Amino acid sequence: MSEIVRIDGLGYAYPPIDLDGRREWVLRDINLEIHAGEFVSIMGATGVGKTTLCLALNGIVPNSTGGTIRGDVYIDGLNTKRHPVSDLAQHVGVVFQEPETQLFNVSVEAEIAFGLESLGLPAIEIGERITWALSVVGMTEFRQRSPFKLSGGQKQRVAIASILAMAPKILVLDESTASLDPVGKTEVFSIVRELRQKHGITIVMVEHESERIAEFSDRVIVLGNGTVQMASSPADVFSKVNEMRTLGLSIPQVSELADRLNRTNNTEYVFTQLEEAYSELTGSGNLVRRISG
Repeated sequence: MSEIVRIDGLGYAYPPIDLDGRREWVLRDINLEIHAGEFVSIMGATGVGKTTLCLALNGIVPNSTGGTIRGDVYIDGLNTKRHPVSDLAQHVGVVFQEPETQLFNVSVEAEIAFGLESLGLPAIEIGERITWALSVVGMTEFRQRSPFKLSGGQKQRVAIASILAMAPKILVLDESTASLDPVGKTEVFSIVRELRQKHGITIVMVEHESERIAEFSDRVIVLGNGTVQMASSPADVFSKVNEMRTLGLSIPQVSELADRLNRTNNTEYVFTQLEEAYSELTGSGNLVRRISG
């Protein structure tokens, strides 16, 4: 797979807020590559810089926030230091935790059209993109509805549609399911998986629910102390139970089960999903993944 995101030695400190001018480095030394079409989840305790990293992917950090940056971020070959946010928005779109922060128009249609109009696209193309984006997220029938009369999951789908209409190659979701009920969470995850599978969009998702991360992700990036602590498959990351606990992060319950069985019986189980555990423990298949080396 081709590389679509490359981060080399990224460090970032927001502008100092105290009188002595000391800088607090939120990100210290991030080195990371993400390939086109990957579904990558980012985990980390509160305050480790997950949102800052997301904002660095579309150039808001540092172009709109100020502060001090070192290292480089390349998005589809573009250095974020040398390209304005408006240019980068056509390559990467960010959906935030609270959809209300991104919705402000009188109708769903107007909401999606806003970004397209700012690009100066012809009216016919704008209409076509709106129709396509709404169909992808399953919101066609709500085209004329006020976004503020929608459920939480529906609002988030509109927020995603407004980003998709810009035709980015990368979709970044910063804890975009955190405020949703279980139904809303399922809606968003299902749409995101479809975007990756049917349209080849690269997904970067900040998420805390380890079970969903295990189900959907190709790779898990674990942040701690401003750096990448782990970057590997869900099976590999969630098998490192002690390291995850030290970082204050959860793992799937079935991964906890595998760890207990391994310590008790000297086995080498690696479970990330319930179906794997059931299949292996009942002898009905060999779906469990083992980590070599």
